Amino acid sequence: MNSESPEQTTAETIKQLNWIRNVAILDFLFLIPLVYASFTDNDSLVSILGPIHGIGFLILMYLCVKGVGEGRWGWWFPAIVVVTLGPPGSLYGEWRIRGELESG
Repeated sequence: MNSESPEQTTAETIKQLNWIRNVAILDFLFLIPLVYASFTDNDSLVSILGPIHGIGFLILMYLCVKGVGEGRWGWWFPAIVVVTLGPPGSLYGEWRIRGELESG
């Protein structure tokens, strides 16, 4: 049985969404030059930015799956993160859930 009040649950969801937003923005800042470097065949930059983006992606997946396990949202959120390679889906899901929380 969950002993948290609805206000506490909402506050925890917002806190988790804030983490997702911050990690997604940071990861997106690495993804842009990574995509550019991959199109220009800059292997040295790809070898640096690729693992950084990969770690950001794994953190986003962890946060999204953790939210599913806590019953905060459905499996659509991690699925969209996978399909969009991380930041775009994370930002969309964060925006959508935050809107649902605000509309009541």
